[in-house]
Amino acid sequence: MMLSQPPEALILAAILIPFIGALLIPVFHRVPNMRESVTLATAGALFLTVLGLLGPVLAGARPEALSIEVVPGLTLAFKVEPLGMLFALVASALWIVNSIYSIGYMRGNDEPRQTSYYVCFAVALGSTIGIAFAKNLFTLFLFYEALTLSTYPLVAHKANAEAIRGGRIYLLLLLGTSLVLLLPAIVLTWALAGTIEFTPGGILEGKASGAVIGLLLALYAFGIGKAALMPLHFWLPAAMVAPTPVSALLHAVAVVKAGVFAIVKVVVYVFGLDALRASGQGSWLIYVAGATVILASLVALRQDNLKKLLAYSTVSQLSYVVLAAAILTPISMVGAALHIAAHAVSKITLFFAAGSIYTAAHKTEISEMKGIGRRMPWTMGAFAIGALSMIGVPPTAGFLGKWFMLTGAMQTSQWFVVGVIVLSTLLNAGYFLPIVVTAFLREPDNNPHGEHHAHGEAPWPIVLALTATAIGTLALFWLPDIPLALARSMLEK
Repeated sequence: MMLSQPPEALILAAILIPFIGALLIPVFHRVPNMRESVTLATAGALFLTVLGLLGPVLAGARPEALSIEVVPGLTLAFKVEPLGMLFALVASALWIVNSIYSIGYMRGNDEPRQTSYYVCFAVALGSTIGIAFAKNLFTLFLFYEALTLSTYPLVAHKANAEAIRGGRIYLLLLLGTSLVLLLPAIVLTWALAGTIEFTPGGILEGKASGAVIGLLLALYAFGIGKAALMPLHFWLPAAMVAPTPVSALLHAVAVVKAGVFAIVKVVVYVFGLDALRASGQGSWLIYVAGATVILASLVALRQDNLKKLLAYSTVSQLSYVVLAAAILTPISMVGAALHIAAHAVSKITLFFAAGSIYTAAHKTEISEMKGIGRRMPWTMGAFAIGALSMIGVPPTAGFLGKWFMLTGAMQTSQWFVVGVIVLSTLLNAGYFLPIVVTAFLREPDNNPHGEHHAHGEAPWPIVLALTATAIGTLALFWLPDIPLALARSMLEK
């Protein structure tokens, strides 16, 4: 029934459904099964609603909904274009899986404040859909800030000193970059172009000098702090104090994806590829993103804590998207869009596996995981698939984005970019493959009391979720038609 509604109604429903779920979840605070059933029903309804928009968008429609003028020239408005469609589809699909995983994790670890956890998660997903469907920079900014505020309680969920400190870093850095850098960029764009509406081909061509374009690009690149470009990346490792499903939300579903999505959207729909290329101001971003890719990979190489390793891996992988956007070719932009989807499904698999290990074996350090794959074959098998995707090995999803990025770089003789991708691929292999080898091929250490502590897999909702995302990581390689079609059509004027 939802799929048959007009696109305009589906857009509003997609925005509202998570917030309605957030209101209903606390009603069942004392009945966990009902509370989590509401969460799953909300996630499922959101996915079906977003799915209902896919057909019209693939057919060339760009449906719009709601246009509330807040002040003259500033409207709260939504429009579904291909890149936003891809982002919304990935986020809504992964919310279902993350909700299933959360049930096993939160109960298995007897986490406190589970009701507020599910409420904040729903608000975060509503904010994410608002970002995906934003028609202009003003709407994107509002939901971008809402996403920061709604995820702060999740980062500080454990409420101990470390969690409060990590939450404070998270909140101050993300709010600080957006208010000090992103907001002025939006105001300057409005002053120069007379509009802040996302427009195919961009809105700044012929409206500003090269130096001003360069300044604006810097304000956007660093003001969108969720993209985690160095040196404004350290909120991401700090946020690893959160429960693992929250880390999955931060790294795969919503927060960091909102960052790189916003950068790609600004490059395509605010600057425009032709205008940015003509200005000659985009080359510095290639070097900043490339340095972030390599430096974050080198830091990851030295980590023994699994979640910290995954955090620095995320910093590196996000800058692949920025790097692809900075190449400024249509094929590299396709690579950027595909990598958003590929990284989402692959990295959530890795975080799910990390949480599974913690829940079943209470281990967080890689050096403690010798032979763990023999007792947790589903978990570590899924981890291996996610790891191969991060490296970029076919037949996993991570190969696709890298292939398009390399093609774009070679077409434009960007040999620095080629070198970055090749070197970082080797570094990725250097820190991911030893984990898989340790898990499956190393003999477990005996503890002082005799035989190594025996345990099996984590609770079944956790194993079900990580198996589903591992299958998705493979499926995205073999069945890339929909994300590829959306990525290509975002460049149509």
